[in-house]
Amino acid sequence: MSRRRARTKIVDFSSVPLPLSRDDLNVTKADIVDKIANETGLTKLETKAVVDGLLLSIIEALSEGKRIELRGFGVFSVRSRKPRMARNPRTGDPVPLEEKFIPAFKVSSEFQDKVHERLGSASAETLAQLDRDSGSSDHP
Repeated sequence: MSRRRARTKIVDFSSVPLPLSRDDLNVTKADIVDKIANETGLTKLETKAVVDGLLLSIIEALSEGKRIELRGFGVFSVRSRKPRMARNPRTGDPVPLEEKFIPAFKVSSEFQDKVHERLGSASAETLAQLDRDSGSSDHP
């Protein structure tokens, strides 16, 4: 059985200005430790211990099936995926998949509003530029 791929419209993103450089798009744990250390006066070693402790606490609680609610930030929880039959894409043979437990995060409305407030206008400008460049008006 042969599948046809849907045709997609190719858009040239080279002319769209990004608000940040590529290096600014990723934040590492070391960046977080540096920022907290600078703002609190703690040493980087002390701050790293606190950040590592927080992350380990979240992992441990989730591995015990607990739910973690951080007001103004969000909720960490564990969701289960039911067992199901999948298919090997190469051979088409059925492959049984067992039940899986997946960590999940639901962002709080305060957090979501803050992100939208800071990035929403830039995203709208980027979409508008894309629409002008491609001649499309699919985006509201």
